Amino acid sequence: MLNVAKLPASRRAFLKAGAAAGGGLLLTLTVPQLVKAAAGADSGSASTLNAYVTIAPDNTVTIMSKNPEIGQGIKTMLPMLIAEELDVAWSQVRIDQAPLDPVKYGRQFAGGSQATPLNWDPCRRAGAAARQMLVAAAAAQWNVPASECTTSEGRVLHQSSGRLVTYGAVAEKAAALPVPNLGKVELKDPKKYAIIGHSVPGYDSPKVVKGEPLFGIDHEVPGMLYAVFQKCPVFGGKVVTANVNDLKKLPGVRDAFVVEGGSDLHGLMPGVAIVADSWWRASKAREKLQVTWDEGATAAQSSEGFARQAAAFRDQPPQNSLRNDGDVAAALSQAAQVVEADYHYPFIAHAPLEPMNCTAHVEGNKVTLWAPTQNPGPGRTLVAKTLGLDESKVIVNMTRCGGGFGRRLDSDFMAEAAWISKVAGAPVKLVWNRTDDMQHDFYRPAGWHFFKAGLDGDGKLMAWQQHFISFGKNGNYARSANMESTIFPAGRVPNLSMGVSLMPLGVPTGPLRAPGSNALAFVFQSFIDELAHKAGKDPLQFQIDLLGKDELLPGRGVGFHTGRARGVMEKVREVSGWGQRTLPARTGMGVAFYYSHLGYFAEVVEAAVGNDGQIKINKVWAVGDVGSHVINPTAAENMAQGGVLDGLGEALNQKITIDKGRVVEANFDSFQPLRLTQAAPVEVHFVTTDNPPTGLGEPPLPPAIPALCNAIFAATGKRIRSLPIDTALLKA
Repeated sequence: MLNVAKLPASRRAFLKAGAAAGGGLLLTLTVPQLVKAAAGADSGSASTLNAYVTIAPDNTVTIMSKNPEIGQGIKTMLPMLIAEELDVAWSQVRIDQAPLDPVKYGRQFAGGSQATPLNWDPCRRAGAAARQMLVAAAAAQWNVPASECTTSEGRVLHQSSGRLVTYGAVAEKAAALPVPNLGKVELKDPKKYAIIGHSVPGYDSPKVVKGEPLFGIDHEVPGMLYAVFQKCPVFGGKVVTANVNDLKKLPGVRDAFVVEGGSDLHGLMPGVAIVADSWWRASKAREKLQVTWDEGATAAQSSEGFARQAAAFRDQPPQNSLRNDGDVAAALSQAAQVVEADYHYPFIAHAPLEPMNCTAHVEGNKVTLWAPTQNPGPGRTLVAKTLGLDESKVIVNMTRCGGGFGRRLDSDFMAEAAWISKVAGAPVKLVWNRTDDMQHDFYRPAGWHFFKAGLDGDGKLMAWQQHFISFGKNGNYARSANMESTIFPAGRVPNLSMGVSLMPLGVPTGPLRAPGSNALAFVFQSFIDELAHKAGKDPLQFQIDLLGKDELLPGRGVGFHTGRARGVMEKVREVSGWGQRTLPARTGMGVAFYYSHLGYFAEVVEAAVGNDGQIKINKVWAVGDVGSHVINPTAAENMAQGGVLDGLGEALNQKITIDKGRVVEANFDSFQPLRLTQAAPVEVHFVTTDNPPTGLGEPPLPPAIPALCNAIFAATGKRIRSLPIDTALLKA
């Protein structure tokens, strides 16, 4: 992760200025990135950040939103940073979605909660530099020192003479001035912020509420046909025969053909495409499709088989060591108590409400796409490779995404639409149905963890042994199936060992919201809760004591700071009334914290378990530390609440089952999102610290899962060690 605040000022960014078409000021901000991209991105390529801003003569400020909007509010948040330091009224701001243009905008993606840490400093400095140029232009016009001028809501004022001019009136003159050194521009005193730290409605929210066509699935072009694409139910399978000639005779069907595809699960795979004059007709024709498949080697894999392999690994030495501190074997032999526990979590699908879709128009050696994508750059690369084109011939227009959660970091659906359009000789909208979406995902990997820990006579944790069973081969993890060796309590237990064994996998995996953390928080924080109870300690205080002194430990990103973790734990104890209330029978409170994507969150769940085992979550308290400023408070609260509820849904309902190499679950009846009846009030608090602001897409989710499981234990005395929660095991 990039800590922009620590970059040398001269290397943070540079600004270019010019006259806008029709008059006014046009700004292009470029920021060199000195780190590799995060999970789900092209980690080998350098990237740049550009903010494209125009100030028109009528004083309207237009900011191009370079990154995809997937519901995280980035289309509103990034312009807020620029507008604040530019010192304009928010009512002056207009926002347009930029197309993919890496030359103009640099790297364009949505993932890893990176938008805030990567943009906080450079975007504000760009706004401040523009303000300085506008002041200089006005001062020159009035023949007064710039130091005598101030700004307010898009105007420059000269206090002593009472003169006033709008930015729009001097913008063209400002465009001809030298660009200030961004490292030396004067930033506002945060106490004077009028936009940052104030709630701003989502820019497109009124359009969403009115059902205006913003999403990929809404897009239409003249002469467009509709397509469906049937792939082998077994991952990697190939077409042997298909009755495409029969399908071509059906009403409305324009074409049906076999796609040979390739073997890369992230690209164009073999299948059968059906093109029709409506999606309904294409879908109905699909019901009559008869295919003989060569299912391939993955047909031998299953969830049951993976579980058997994991069990066989349990008592064997790990294939690879991740970390070894002290002498774990000796410490366990001397422990007053030895605690063992086995944990498991399943594969999970992303299941965004808007299924994968893309509109593509191939014309000769050029292709134009309209796609709800989180990662348009690699999407363009894949389409170009698939069609044998130069990347410059591929135009990607980003639509709003109806949810992403990491699924739209992959671009297989874009390659499919482009190929079908090429063969069909017409613009084509490809729309997956819910079963396609559920059964051809890049899943959160399943995992197994076998723990053994030792407590001394005072109940202190003295030894930790962990054997992680995951997926991969030849020592290389499957995508998103890894575990870092720095996860807490690493660095706080004198004798600690972590090892891993890997199983081969033919099922495609990938990042799901809070990748890695969404599963690992469950096992780590649940097992620590077990140890607290075995030690006879209060679980929240046990964790605080385990954190030790305040210091920065090695960890993902800039490292894990024990003091920041302590801060959110102490705050959640305060706001939840932890330990201060007597709860009814079979009602309990559970706590957990986690450090994820530079953010610290601690959460307490209060849950009641009926005699029939059914769970009612009464309330959740969530406390986050995402640095010195919460840029858009209402949006931040919504993001935190959504993350918590997303995590609860995963814990209560969600599981993908592999049988004979294919996914069993096909729709929301068998893979359920959180139901309204399962949702609970989520009270959100933020602790501000003297750290650069960071993102909120991922950090609130991970601790919700173990906090709920720990609450269930407090209510029933029954420990949850496997997800999703089996309520039949909780009956009185």
